Amino acid sequence: MRRKKVSVRGNLVREMMQNVMETSLKEPIQTGELRKKPVEPAWICPAGYEYEIIKTETFNMEYLCPAGVVTGRVILQLHGGGYIGPMKNIYRRFAVRYSKISYGGDVLTPDYRVAPENPYPAALSDAVAAYEWLLNEKKYEPENIVVAGDSAGGGLGLALGLYLKDHNLPLPGGFITMSAWTDLTNSGESHKTNYEIDPLFGNSTRNMLYDSSYIGASDPKDPYLSPLFGAFDGFPPVLLQAGSYEVLLSDTLSLAEKLKKAGVKHRLSVYEGMFHVFQMGLDLIPESREAWDEAEEFLRIVYHINRKPEGKVVRKVRNGEKKSVRDVTRFLIAMMKKELDG
Repeated sequence: MRRKKVSVRGNLVREMMQNVMETSLKEPIQTGELRKKPVEPAWICPAGYEYEIIKTETFNMEYLCPAGVVTGRVILQLHGGGYIGPMKNIYRRFAVRYSKISYGGDVLTPDYRVAPENPYPAALSDAVAAYEWLLNEKKYEPENIVVAGDSAGGGLGLALGLYLKDHNLPLPGGFITMSAWTDLTNSGESHKTNYEIDPLFGNSTRNMLYDSSYIGASDPKDPYLSPLFGAFDGFPPVLLQAGSYEVLLSDTLSLAEKLKKAGVKHRLSVYEGMFHVFQMGLDLIPESREAWDEAEEFLRIVYHINRKPEGKVVRKVRNGEKKSVRDVTRFLIAMMKKELDG
């Protein structure tokens, strides 16, 4: 399905982002120098949650749980960043949101190894290890695990699913993908049709999508690198979200076609006028709010959660309604710049 009407705020934010990107943020980032020195304030776990860092031999994981709540549900979140970016505060905010929309579910976010120091299959190996930790150490039932990821993390989540299927390991209850990078050959039609309008990756090949250091010496058509080329028969339900303006739109549309042919239950939503991982806006733009509401609906279905009606809403006030478009844009540009810088 396509969200055909774009909000005024969404339009303005996208246009302002494009102007800033064109004038100041089109620098090459393949070396990862900016990634090595991330500048972020310390993240404070919000009240009502317990937060733990799980250390393994090769990588760390961040485990977020609602205090005093045990549902048996868990989200395995695989963050984006073009396979060169580490865990960041925006994904800690995502973790809190995933916990809320899964009605008290836990969230595990691996800070998986990234390129150029750790090319393929490092990220996939760490994702598999994180999934097995949930099964073997924490004893979650596989049907109560949902794998969620944005951008590279969305592709990594699907690659994890293919690996589990190929190795006769139990599949999770479902997948959520946001602007997933599923084709590292970058051969999709939208790389041409959206090249001039994508506010993040448009009008440049000097970004993490091209000459990816994660591929290394491997074949980019390997389904564990580019899940678009995999076989999805037997997969659990998948939610796919993308923006109509992003160069990676074809990665999501083509994947939806493959899922359809394989008989996999899925929901495809293309948000008109939206950009790469617009869900980073959280409650700041209507399309982002709607996307998170859709993810909540998907989780209710996967987890068989029956929610009672809450009564008539006379006027629903959203957090951030009083923020100006300029403030919203500054926030999103900062988030996107961190994504680009890794």
